[in-house]
Amino acid sequence: MRVTEGGDGGSVPAPLPALAVVTAQATATFPPVGRSVAGARAFVRDTLQGWGHSDIVDDAVVLTSELVTNAVVHAGTAADVLCLRTDRGVRVEVADRYPERDVPLQFNAAQAANPDREGGRGLMLCGAIATSWGVEYSATHKQVWFQLDLPERPAGTRSAGPALPVDALPVADSRVRVAVVQLDGDGAVSSWNEDAEVLFGHEAAKALGRRLTDFAAWPHTPGTSTGIAEALQLSRWEGSYGIRAADGRVVPVYAAHLRVRDAAGAPSTVCLLVRDHERAVLQTASRPTGSGGDATAPGDRPGSATDPFEVFIGSPAPDDLDGLLQRTVERARDMLDGDAAYLLLATDDETELEVRASTGLPSARQRFARVPVEAGTGRYGSARMPAVHEDLTVVPGAVPLLAGTGMRSVVTVPLKVEGRLTGSLGVAAEAAGRYSNEEALRLQFAADRIALAVERARLTELERLRRGSLSFLVEASDLLAGTLDRDQTLALMAQMTVPTLATWCAVYTVGDQSAEPELSYVLHEDEDRIDGLKTLLGKVAPPDPVPTPGARVWTAPSDAAHSSALRSSLRNVGLGDDSGATHGPGPSLATASAVGGETVVLPLVARNRVIGMLTLGKPSDEHFRQEILELAEDLSRRAALALDNSRLYSERTAISQSLQRSLLPPELPDVPGVEVEVIYRAAGEGNEVGGDFYDLFPIRDGAYGFAIGDVCGTGPEAAAVTGLARHALRLLAREGFGGPAVLERLNAAILDEGARSRFLTLLYGELWPQEDGSALLKVVCAGHPQPLRLRQDGTVETAAEPQPLLGVMDDLELHEETVTLSPGDVLLCVTDGVTERREGLRMLGDDGLAAVLATCTGLTAGAVAARVLRAVERFAAEPASDDMAILALRVPEPRAEPGSG
Repeated sequence: MRVTEGGDGGSVPAPLPALAVVTAQATATFPPVGRSVAGARAFVRDTLQGWGHSDIVDDAVVLTSELVTNAVVHAGTAADVLCLRTDRGVRVEVADRYPERDVPLQFNAAQAANPDREGGRGLMLCGAIATSWGVEYSATHKQVWFQLDLPERPAGTRSAGPALPVDALPVADSRVRVAVVQLDGDGAVSSWNEDAEVLFGHEAAKALGRRLTDFAAWPHTPGTSTGIAEALQLSRWEGSYGIRAADGRVVPVYAAHLRVRDAAGAPSTVCLLVRDHERAVLQTASRPTGSGGDATAPGDRPGSATDPFEVFIGSPAPDDLDGLLQRTVERARDMLDGDAAYLLLATDDETELEVRASTGLPSARQRFARVPVEAGTGRYGSARMPAVHEDLTVVPGAVPLLAGTGMRSVVTVPLKVEGRLTGSLGVAAEAAGRYSNEEALRLQFAADRIALAVERARLTELERLRRGSLSFLVEASDLLAGTLDRDQTLALMAQMTVPTLATWCAVYTVGDQSAEPELSYVLHEDEDRIDGLKTLLGKVAPPDPVPTPGARVWTAPSDAAHSSALRSSLRNVGLGDDSGATHGPGPSLATASAVGGETVVLPLVARNRVIGMLTLGKPSDEHFRQEILELAEDLSRRAALALDNSRLYSERTAISQSLQRSLLPPELPDVPGVEVEVIYRAAGEGNEVGGDFYDLFPIRDGAYGFAIGDVCGTGPEAAAVTGLARHALRLLAREGFGGPAVLERLNAAILDEGARSRFLTLLYGELWPQEDGSALLKVVCAGHPQPLRLRQDGTVETAAEPQPLLGVMDDLELHEETVTLSPGDVLLCVTDGVTERREGLRMLGDDGLAAVLATCTGLTAGAVAARVLRAVERFAAEPASDDMAILALRVPEPRAEPGSG
């Protein structure tokens, strides 16, 4: 891949819309191979995130993936990817080198509805996701581009609220203090006023130079997804977090951030902070929603003059659903002077409601909890109608979300859009009898006004989630397809879910239908809790391997965690059992709280068989949202197939390796008075044996047979002939046949294989160590590279003449040659994988091998073989593409007697 990047005003190869100004660009070229698609996605993701456009990353990655796939897979050419940042948005261009290829510019309904259709999907996605797109042709390439506009983030909005009576004004302390904190471009404090010193206890001299994130005690506003660090990068932001005071206590504050720049152009951020209960001092009011911006006159409707929704509804950004819902419940609580409020959104099928925002309640426990729309048959059993409960103690369980919260009276109203239930809004108080039908009518009016804004924001969020899910699944599929190792597949499954989908994950595998599931992998976002989580899950019976699709709730880990926490608490206060038994180490209280939330199990089903379970969990009392469960279900189907593929691959690899190992001699025998060294390398991934082979075996007392051969081709087919040759050599030699007779009978056996036969080059010899320290060899070289003899004086010569190879003709007339190795001499035998090693047009050849051997005078057989291998490997940069075998025989010099000389 080749990547370049440009700056302001860079030239672009394709025309841009009129008045568009290019501020940055980055380009990359990807070769026509499958892995380029993942590389292009990573390039676009890194580029846009580097430019600070994380809002549109998922859309851009999905579209780039489709267009690059068309170029490198379908068109079969290299792909040029260009990212342009303009004052209007981001433009991505993908060009291939195949201009003759047709591009479908229109799609009818039948084509679009056909799920098996291969062509045009990338352009259909462009039409559905991109702001604009197009196709451009030139004489040398075809280019598809798409434009994504950036979401608007206005720096601020002027607003005003209606006049309110005194008793309706927000409550504040007699002395309202506003901390003014200014940060430089790096987020360090450059100004800290007197009110900041009083509110937080930090002197200005000690606060200057420190980052605001050093003081922040909470990561973000409850119920929203924007952190402090992200908020400081926005042009304007409002929200709640905590500031850690000098005495260690946390001061809840409401903050308004405004990003500015000085005359020199240097950016900085001004932060105004007040106590959280005084948020009305800073909270941005919104324009009334009446026609033309005029406020509705008092008395036109219930609560019109004093309704906090009068200055709120319609103003929140439609793409900030969490902020909209959180502010809605706070306004609803304030409007009815309640102690708590909550808002639920309906699922797509309108059968359940999911808690999305709350105030005054334990939000961690309530968030994403689900309740049925039709909870009972009574008067107030349906969320589709307004309801007032004057005293919940009289009707226990009427509102399950408020159980154990101390709330006694509650009013709930539905959110509806065009007659369809989209949610429910409730306000509760700790006192009984606080609400009547009048309050229900006021809340219903407010709910009717906010319902459309909520539904629009929900649909926007849902669309963003679906696009993000598509990008997530594309990346996950690439990662899972990139490995066939079982353990790595298990690790990838867990790492893709934590922390993106869940706080912790456990993968169970099922080896056999009758076997009990085995806990195979555990991961927690906090690494310090993994061991405790394993211990806890080890004490719990695994979930049943049920093939029913979809996520099902599994309460065993949560129950075990709470039981463990209770036992630990009792032991800590001396209220444990009196049996005197020693309790082994169990899960800690921290581990118990970390897994005490909702736990779901998704079956891993591949080829109509349950091969495991994917278990996802949340920390104490948290719940999964429905969209996350649907995404996890899609992931589990892909992960199951990848896991089963890795299992099948492992089984077949084990069988293949076992068969391959049977083709190699188990071990080399010790030959008295002769050093022997063999080096073997098989070409091809996962191959231990190929077309090259070697052997050394005893024939009879004092005699040894040795062979080195090369079957035409590589891989399993060549290995089959290898097995035939090696075993036939041993059998025939031990029957007393001489070298020529052995090879002639082996030639007949190879020809008998018919169409499966392959020709074979073979060097076969018999070795007799002599009493005078030398060694006698009888050698037959049947079409094989000639063996080389290295004498003590450094001269190198061939030790045998070439003769016809095996497996080609019926009648062979072979003869053997006699060679005597004197002390210090070496006989080197290799296959053509050594001599035919290439680097471009150069080849090592027989002369090159002889030159390497000439430098080996005085070396042992092992050192000779190692030096030859090193020379072969260094001859070319690319890995060897042919099998290779090296056999070195050396007669050592006699050792000097002690004291001699």
